[in-house]
Formats: sequence, C-alpha cells, structure tokens
Amino acid sequence: MEVTQVLFNAQSIDGTVRKNAEESLKQFQEQNLPGFLLSLSGELANEEKPVETRKLAGLVLKNALDAKEQHRKFELVQRWLSLDGNAKSQIKACLLTTLTSPVSDARSTASQVIAKVAGIELPQKQWPELIGSLLSNVHQLPAQAKQATLETLGYLCEEVSPDVIDQDQVNKILTAVVQGMSSSEGNTDVRLAATRALYNALGFAQANFSNDMERDYIMRVVCEATLSPEVRIRQAAFECLVSISSTYYEKLAPYIQDIFNITAKAVREDEEPVALQAIEFWSSICDEEIDILEEYGGDFTGDSDIPCFYFIKQALPALVPMLLETLLKQEEDQDQDEGAWNIAMAGGTCLGLVARTVGDDIVPLVVPFIEENISKPDWRQREAATYAFGSILEGPSPEKLIPLVNVALTFMLSALTKDPNSHVKDTTAWTLGRIFEFLHGSVVDSPIISQANCQQIITVLLQSMKDTPNVAEKACGALYFLAQGYEEMGPSSPLTPFFQEIVQSLLTVTHREDAGESRLRTAAYETLNEVVRCSTDETAPLVLQLVPVIMMELHNTLEGQKLSSEEREKQSELQGLLCGCLQVIIQKLGASEPTKYVFMQYADQIMGLFLRVFACRSATVHEEAMLAIGALAYATGADFAKYMPEFYRYLEMGLQNFEEYQVCAVTVGVVGDISRALEEKIVPYCDGIMTQLLKNLSSNQLHRSVKPPIFSCFGDIALAVGEYFEKYLMWAMSALQSAAELSTHIAGDDELVEYTNSLRNGILEAYSGIFQGFKNSPKTQLLIPYAPHILQFLDGIYMEKDMDDVVMKTAIGVLGDLADTLGSHAGSMIQQSVSSKDFLNECLSSEDLMIKESAEWA
Repeated sequence: MEVTQVLFNAQSIDGTVRKNAEESLKQFQEQNLPGFLLSLSGELANEEKPVETRKLAGLVLKNALDAKEQHRKFELVQRWLSLDGNAKSQIKACLLTTLTSPVSDARSTASQVIAKVAGIELPQKQWPELIGSLLSNVHQLPAQAKQATLETLGYLCEEVSPDVIDQDQVNKILTAVVQGMSSSEGNTDVRLAATRALYNALGFAQANFSNDMERDYIMRVVCEATLSPEVRIRQAAFECLVSISSTYYEKLAPYIQDIFNITAKAVREDEEPVALQAIEFWSSICDEEIDILEEYGGDFTGDSDIPCFYFIKQALPALVPMLLETLLKQEEDQDQDEGAWNIAMAGGTCLGLVARTVGDDIVPLVVPFIEENISKPDWRQREAATYAFGSILEGPSPEKLIPLVNVALTFMLSALTKDPNSHVKDTTAWTLGRIFEFLHGSVVDSPIISQANCQQIITVLLQSMKDTPNVAEKACGALYFLAQGYEEMGPSSPLTPFFQEIVQSLLTVTHREDAGESRLRTAAYETLNEVVRCSTDETAPLVLQLVPVIMMELHNTLEGQKLSSEEREKQSELQGLLCGCLQVIIQKLGASEPTKYVFMQYADQIMGLFLRVFACRSATVHEEAMLAIGALAYATGADFAKYMPEFYRYLEMGLQNFEEYQVCAVTVGVVGDISRALEEKIVPYCDGIMTQLLKNLSSNQLHRSVKPPIFSCFGDIALAVGEYFEKYLMWAMSALQSAAELSTHIAGDDELVEYTNSLRNGILEAYSGIFQGFKNSPKTQLLIPYAPHILQFLDGIYMEKDMDDVVMKTAIGVLGDLADTLGSHAGSMIQQSVSSKDFLNECLSSEDLMIKESAEWA
C-alpha cells in the first residue's frame, strides 16, 4: 500500500475520498500495527516526501501513542510496550534522524512524537540512551537541528515526571537549555526553543535551585532573555519568571528588586503579550502570599514550611502606581468579546489580588487615583477609576471601605443610568455587584443599604437590565448579590415589596432578542434563581405563581419544530436553564408544609415535562433535569413511587453514562435522594440499581470522581431498605474493603489528598448507612465478620493523619454506629483496635462542634 497517497487523500476536500483514506489507515493499523507505525515513521523521516504527508504521518503516529481518555491511553501504552523490539528501534531511529531535517514542520512533529515515546518508555527504564543522544546533538549540528533538539527536550520534560530522570541527566539537560538561552546564542530560533524548554524543565530543577551559584546563573540568563530583541523570546522568558514565582517563591528574595525593574519596564513599554506576562508575575506572587497567609494566618512559628516574604507589601509604593497606569489602556470593544484579555484587565485583576494580599494598606494608595479620575471628561479615566474602586473591594476591612462606599454609592447609581459611555456603565454595574458581594449582608455590622436607598438601587438595576447586553448582564449580577445578602436576614426582607417587579423584569430579560449575547440569558436565570432562593414566606404565593410560567416556557422548548444544530444547541441550553430554575422553585416550595401542599397539584405535570426532556439527547440538560428530579423526590417523599416505572429507564441510562461522567455522578446522587424519599418502596428497583453501581465501580473507564458518591449511595440504599440489603451485602462489602485498602496507601499532591479524603468519606458513609439500616433487625450478626476490617480501616486513616474535618466527623460516627448496631459483640473488637481510644479522645477535644457532638454520641 502506498502510504503517501493515502495520507494525501486523508486531507482531501472531497468527503468521500477523505473517508476512504481514513478507513484504510484504520484497517492498516488494526491488521498490522508494527508495519503501520514503521511506514508512518518512514514517511516522516523521508526527505523526498511532501511536507503535508510527512506532518500528517507524524500526527497519526502521535495519536497511536496517546489519548485523552485514561482507559484509551492505557491501552495504547500497553500496545506500544508489547511491540517487537526491532520494530520499535527502527521507529525511534527514524524519529531521531528527522530532528536534523531541513523541513521545520517535520522536525517539530518528530519532537512531539519522541517525547510521547519517552513518556511511555523512560518510566519503564527503556530507551536509556535517548537523553544522551539528544544532548550530543545540541553541541555540534546546524542551528535547525539544535533548535529541534531543544524543543524535544522541552516536550520530554512536559511528558515525564521528575523522578524518572536522574539528577546527573537533569543537570546536563539544564546546562544545554540554559546555554541555548544565553545572549551569546546567535540564532533566534534556537534561543526561543531553549527558553520554552526551560519553562517545561523548571519542575526538574529543585536541586539546582537549592544551589546558590546554579540558581544565580539560571536567574541571570532568564532575566537577560527578557531583554532580547525578539518579542517571542521576551514573552517566553517572562513565562519562565511566572513559573519560577510559584515553583520557587522562597528563593526569590535576592532577585525581587531586579525583577521589579524588568517587569515595570515591560508593563510600561513592551508589546502586549510581553506586558501581560510581566503583570502575571506579580499576580502569581500575590497568589503565593495569599495562600501562605491563609494557611498560617500570619503566624509564622517553627511549623510553617514557607515563610511569607511580604514581597507585595514591600513593593506597594511602586507596584500600585504601575498597575493603576495599566487601567487606562482599555480597548474600545473589550466588553463585547467574551474571552477578551488585555493590559487593563490584567492590571485590574492583579490590583484585586494585591488588595487581597495586603488588605487595608492598599486603600490610601488607590483612593487619590479614584478621586482624580472619576469625573473626568475622557471615558477612559472614568472607567479606570471605577475599575480601580471595584478591584479593591475584597481584602481590606469593611471598616476601611464602608465610609468610601457610602460616598460612592449614589454617584455610581447615577453613573449607571446617566453615563454616556457603555464601558463606564459596564464597569459601574460590575463594581456595584462587588459592593453587594463583599460589603452587604449578615457579615457586615453597619449596613450600606437602607430603606431609603433600597428603592433607588432596585429601580436603577431594573432599568439597567434594558441596557446593552453586557451592561444588563452585570446589572443582573449586582441584583444577584443584593438578593444573596438578605438571605440570612430573617423573616422579612427589604426586597419583598419589589419581588413581583424584579421577577417580571428578569423574565423580560430572558425574552430579549439579544439575550444570547454576553451570557445575558444565563445571568438572568441565575439571578431569578437566587431571588427565589432568598425569598421569604411572605412572597411564597408569588413563587407559586411562577411555577406554571416556567413550566409553560419549558413546554414550549419541547414542541417539535425542526431545528438546525445551532438552534438545537441554544434550545437545550434554555431547557437546562429552565430545569435549573424549576429545581430551585421546587426546593423553595417543598421546604414548608403549606406551600408544599399547594405545589403538589403541579407535580405530575412537572415530572411529565422532565421525562420529555430526557427524551431529547443532551448531556447538560440531563444533568439539570436529574438534579431537579432529585429535588422533586425530596419534596414528594413516598408519593414519588408512582413516577418510578416510567422514570427508571432514564435513571439506568444516567448510571450507564460513562462518557459524560458528570451526568453519571449526578444520577448517583439522585438515586440517594430517591432512596431517602421512597424508603422500602425502592426495593423493586434495587437489583437493577445495585448491579449497575457495582459494575460502575469495577470499570476502569469511569472517571474516578464518580466512585466516592457511589459508595455514599450504598449507604443511602441500605438505610432505605434495611435488612433487605442482605442480598447485596457480600458484594458491597467486598467493593468497600478493596477501596478502603487502596485509600490508605495514597501519597501524592494536594489534588490526590483531596480525592482520597472524598473517597474515604464515601466509604465511611456507606458503612454508616449499612450499620444503621441493619440496626434492631435479627440480621445484625451478618455484619460481625466485617467489623474487624472496618476498625482496621479507621486505624489506618487515623495513623495517616491527613484526613480533613469531614472525614474525621464521619469516621468517628462510624465507630459509634458499629457499637450502636453490634452492641455487646463490638466491645472486645473495639478494645483490640489500636487507635479508637486516641481517636475518640482527639475528637472529643476538637474545636469543631460537629466533630465534638459526633464523638460524644459515639
């Protein structure tokens, strides 16, 4: 088979030709993998062949080594590892020769493929000579090969984890990369490739950054590269600085003054991509310091790993003026474009982070800028002043900000209706939202909103909802936080008199012709939901009137008209929003008896609508409809049983939906809701549900985040059906046991620790539900054989000391459940357990009331 021709055809504009070519590539791959990979690598390496087919050959080769989905990736790795050694050597030889090709596309593609192969082989201790042979390339060849080799080293560092490469080789890689970056390197492409490679190699440089001389050298070269005449090199060098700021924060003190000078110059004078990275450096330093200060509460005793160097506090007098200048560099159309990001936005974001880092200290530095610019004729100055004000509202204390806000509020409300410039209105509405988010509600002692100005605020916000989509969207956001602030305020809310008017205005917004722009429709529904969620009993009759209105809207989206795929996407987005809205209304009305009673007249119709929504195939809508059904089950209780015969198949579909795993996770949660609502009436459906849940647990195709809720769900089902759970006990316990063993030996990064905690919590919730379900039944003795293992699991968690408060509370609860259900059978086992006494004592003296109560009960 002539592979060049097939690769050509695979890029044809003619659909049929393209499809046939893709089909024959697929067949070739399935029938003869070694031959397939060899001919692709040969194509990529062959200088006689056209660029297009070489590039595609490389991409197809890359896709045969790696995939996004975990289970697919695993298969591809296994397939490569089991290939004949001879074929692998030939493929790798082709790849390495391609690095010296005069064709840049071929070189670049080969770099990526080599890194993918290295990602598979290096952890297996295979291809040990790779790094050596790459490094020998760097020193002798024409510039283009040098460039390709550095690019390969960069990709390689991205693919493999630092523990795979020994320190000696790391040193050599870093030496080659840093030399390639230095100003003595005459070739721009080489220097750029080296700078980008350093970005990926920084994670490997722990040891080098601990050595003063090596660190000084690396920092010097990076800082020099920020002054290169080539803009892409400057940008890449600043990206390295940003990465260094978070990876090696504690090593920055000697360089911070120089870095300030370099970044300040770049922010003021350089091209936008470079200036943005220079601002990002300071945002990243803020992130580090905010984390350190939050974790240690400013209390740096012996146990804090990283001291806070207060870089931001020291830089304030120079940093704040620099950031305020950036706010005046707005773009004319930045509000219209969803993903817009420019110097003014980056500067404002950084200013907000600075405010969170230093608190009150920022206020006196920003107020003069606001006062000077807020009334200027040039819109840029008014907008910058407003943006500066909005940016510093989170961080400083309410005492410091409220006097300013009281002065500013009237001014801003007037600007929101009267300012001639749309940018200024947009930022003003955003700032009002920030005022209501951070300085209004039960957290603040002196309220900024009084009976007197409440009416004016609402009038202005509702009027602004008729403005351009971007302004209207921000006005919805401000109203959202206004409503949220009254949530804890007790039985009466100042918003009550305006409830009808607010809801009407929001519904009108959702029907605007241009509601699809600037996320306006979504914002209006989110705000409507919040207004309903925070409403009081006084407005319950009005919330009831909303039910048929939203039902009608949902009904209209289901009426069969033939839609284009773009219209269908818009329609399913709307269905999702309407299901979300109904969910909030159901929760609100189901929460008190009188309204629940009246609401029940709609339950059958609503359920009917939800079932019709499931008949449309769209993942986002399924997720929203599932959540709403969970709320409905909770509200209707045992009456929900009448919907089960029809609903069950959708429940099963949701549990089988591995592709859209969020839908699967939500469905698992809804099974829990339904178990609580139906109690023993769920029995007829248990076989199907338990079979599917056990299947899900044993699949390696299901995203790991769905597993903890599945275990909690076991607990919900056991609690609902009591001793009937005996049927599934052996299977469930065995799944729990193996997950429990896995979860006590996990060391890893923060994300893994967080996942482990949620996994343990799910397992514990299952044990708790099972014990409580069997309590007082003649079958409790069935649980005795499992108790020693459960106690061992509790010991394991206790010994590891990395559980969060939630796990601690659930764990001590399980100890209590075990004693409560097994009674005297549990005594000797608990006495033999290594840590239950210490664990109990620790929980009894906990600061956390929930943990303490749980321990006292236990």
